[in-house]
Amino acid sequence: TMKDDWVDGRVIDIKDNPFVGVVVSAKTNNGVIFFGREELFKPA
Repeated sequence: TMKDDWVDGRVIDIKDNPFVGVVVSAKTNNGVIFFGREELFKPA
């Protein structure tokens, strides 16, 4: 996210990418969408 702290969001998609593994997409309360490998995300 290039942010200094964790940002709350809602998971909107999960895909199994054959090259990098599981990719998670999450949307923040202000509408910004972040995506990346599952280890970059953690449950609240």
